[in-house]
Amino acid sequence: MATTPTNNAPATTTTPAPTPAPKTNRLGLQIIDYRGGKTTLCAGCGHNAISERIIDAMYEMGVQPERLMKFSGIGCSSKTPAYFMNRSHSFNSVHGRMPSVATGAILANKTMLSLGVTGDGDTVSIGAGQFIHLMRRNLPLIYIIEDNGCYGLTKGQFSATADLGSTLKSGVVNDLPPVDTCALAIQLGATFVGRSFSGDKRQLHTMLKAAIAHRGTVMLDVISPCVTFNDHEGSTKSYKYMQAHEEPLNEVSFVPSFEEIDVDYDPGTTLEVTMHDGSRLRLRKLEEDYDPTNKIQAMSRLMESHAKGEVLTGVFHINAKAPSFIDMLNLTDEPLATLPESVVRPSREVLAKCMEELL
Repeated sequence: MATTPTNNAPATTTTPAPTPAPKTNRLGLQIIDYRGGKTTLCAGCGHNAISERIIDAMYEMGVQPERLMKFSGIGCSSKTPAYFMNRSHSFNSVHGRMPSVATGAILANKTMLSLGVTGDGDTVSIGAGQFIHLMRRNLPLIYIIEDNGCYGLTKGQFSATADLGSTLKSGVVNDLPPVDTCALAIQLGATFVGRSFSGDKRQLHTMLKAAIAHRGTVMLDVISPCVTFNDHEGSTKSYKYMQAHEEPLNEVSFVPSFEEIDVDYDPGTTLEVTMHDGSRLRLRKLEEDYDPTNKIQAMSRLMESHAKGEVLTGVFHINAKAPSFIDMLNLTDEPLATLPESVVRPSREVLAKCMEELL
């Protein structure tokens, strides 16, 4: 901008400040590259907060959007993959059947990172059978349950995770015991099991980054209040109840393999787990005798929390050494989906021999 000289003073020119370069991650991508479409969920829905944490974690971990496969079933939760990482591959499956679709896709291309987003009804009501077999196979999949304890698309009826004695907005009291998806996942063989709260940004963000580095089944049950049907007095999945009853089991910190950062912690009270890619998950014990590698202790602590009316959060169980389903199947180094026809199609001679054996 030129300034008109006065009193014979020399003219001066002001140079505008340069626009700062946009912040990028280690791939040179901006946060906008990890976003999706505009949400159509209710304002304040906990699911939206989970989508934001997924975006942040994927960005910070430097995941190439095109290398992610995201899966879902049916329900409010299963709409959320549309709200993050719109450059990724996505498959919205049939109600409760997401695990089998994800299994097929992962076996076809084991080089991809896989993320499944589902709900409490999609998982332990209509999808209980598929959930059970997914957990026992240790398939390399991040499985996130957006758990609100109700069916938000069908007027808020109780789901199978609703706590005994909790109430609907209409005053109806739940008289059935809940299914604890974390206890079930630990018992069945999942190798990374935890629970968080959509309103706990720091904890959930850290757990998601660790989940990305894990090679096996990650099962995260995230309490995600339904502001329309299950955020009232008497609900045990509401924001108010969670803020009053959340009991963290451990403080979680995570150091990616590409960031060698020293973290201060108290000797003897922190467990460090080395992940498959060299990243380090650090669990600072809030209970001195808790060991997340001990499945029996994890189950016992979960049962104790139910008896006390606590909502336990944190990483309950982890096993970074167990072989994944991919390892157990001894698949070829090259993804099955990219093998040429000459390799996957039996010759006429081979087919003829098979037919002879059937006669």
